[in-house]
Amino acid sequence: MAIILRLDRVMADRKISLKELAVKVGITNVNLSNMKTGKVKAIRFSTLDAICKELHCQPGDILEYIEDEPAPAFPAVPKLPENSYPKGTP
Repeated sequence: MAIILRLDRVMADRKISLKELAVKVGITNVNLSNMKTGKVKAIRFSTLDAICKELHCQPGDILEYIEDEPAPAFPAVPKLPENSYPKGTP
């Protein structure tokens, strides 16, 4: 499961700077920058609420869910017949 933050897009659409939004929301520039670049593992609902209020958007405008790709299935490696090994190999 992958949740992608699209805060950079919404901020660009609203023409608001990182510094301006950080001041209005009440979080540090560093924390907002980490959110903007997707370097966070979690976000508080109160922070998401404040961002959405300031940007006049919905959480779904900022958050995007991308389903994980299934791992590729590798074909089984065929086993060589017993008599094909050189003499003296286990």
